[in-house]
Amino acid sequence: MADHLQRVISEDGRLFGIGCVTTDLVAEACRRHDTGPVAAVALGRALTANILLAALLKDDQRVMLKFEGNGPLRKIVTEGFCTGEVRGYVAEPHAHVPLKNGMIDVASGLGQAGFLTVTKDIGVGQNYEGTVQLYTSEIGEDVAYYLAESEQIPSAIAVGVQVGPDGRILAAGGFLVQSLPPADASLIASLEANVQGLGSISSAILQGKTPHDILDVLFGDIPHRTLLTQPLCYQCSCSQEKMASALLSLDREGLTRLKEEKPEGVEVRCEFCGSAYLFDGAALQGVIEGMGGAVQ
Repeated sequence: MADHLQRVISEDGRLFGIGCVTTDLVAEACRRHDTGPVAAVALGRALTANILLAALLKDDQRVMLKFEGNGPLRKIVTEGFCTGEVRGYVAEPHAHVPLKNGMIDVASGLGQAGFLTVTKDIGVGQNYEGTVQLYTSEIGEDVAYYLAESEQIPSAIAVGVQVGPDGRILAAGGFLVQSLPPADASLIASLEANVQGLGSISSAILQGKTPHDILDVLFGDIPHRTLLTQPLCYQCSCSQEKMASALLSLDREGLTRLKEEKPEGVEVRCEFCGSAYLFDGAALQGVIEGMGGAVQ
């Protein structure tokens, strides 16, 4: 099943849902970053959650999630676009924590103390940023907590990743359902019961359930219709030009010294996708001159 998401809305317009399968893109991310099991599940959940939030945006808007905790994973950063592209990385891809009740323990990997920061780029140079403390460090529940606390939108959200004994990503995906104001208590109760009935989202995907199937289970007997079906992919926006901009974070003296110490050039690697960009002596000189005035 190719990665894709589906958006639906109830016929009365009071309930909105998004479901997605992200197995292939999570596998691609984990391959690029050579993740161990804990990092694979944590990063996969964060990428999936980012896709769900990005699907709420429009035009060329994007959203970034940054999870920072006191656990061995340290930090997870993802960025998703409303057009279905997502990228991300985990600071310590080989971090290890013991299993908990036979399951990968993402919460201990990320750490129980820390913050989730959500940054939305809504275009024309305007960013909206909100930060909350980590709620459970299970990723999905932290995003739901953010939506409730920072945006006052009660949401049901689940993200899941299954990893095989060989480290292969077997299934990944998630859903997000929101009740639009005014809230209907009976509608929310019905939704909560349906969520419980679905069980593990990654298990449902492993069994072959599509986003359409998942949303049908969640909405139950609530009449609904499809708004959009959209392909998803892991795609980075890095380039030689952007990496040159990253070099500008060094001061002029530091760049000049780097050029002298490494006449063969330096390699700059993108954190999000692992792609390497080589800057030879001439290219470094060009970056230095771009800072204003040639260096003799």
